[in-house]
Amino acid sequence: MSVQNAFNAYKQNSVTTASPAELTLMLYNGCIKFIHQAKKAIAVNNIEARNTAIQKSQAIISELMSTLNMDIAISQEMMKLYEYMNYQLSQANMKNSTVLLDEVEALVIEFRDAWKEIIQINRKKQYTGDSV
Repeated sequence: MSVQNAFNAYKQNSVTTASPAELTLMLYNGCIKFIHQAKKAIAVNNIEARNTAIQKSQAIISELMSTLNMDIAISQEMMKLYEYMNYQLSQANMKNSTVLLDEVEALVIEFRDAWKEIIQINRKKQYTGDSV
């Protein structure tokens, strides 16, 4: 088995065995990765790569939107932020703007970091029985 095949098998296994919380974390990290790719594409004036990376970021934001439970008040606020991020990504694509990408990236990082903290708190509760 080649190194690339082994890595692909590892990636596939990590996705199929991840909890829903871990999958959400992976989505945030993927979105950040694609925003970085879009910024690199803008730097070298590669319009096709920029467009592809931004579209992938938008697909991830759309997936995150679809997972929200709209019966929970915080989900309604998160939906507004996700819609804003999607709009800003569209604008960044049309305007070839790293400034707009930086703004969305900062928001996604905040969401990701908060999500990581929630996962850590829940794990601590699970393994120690604490009611943190």
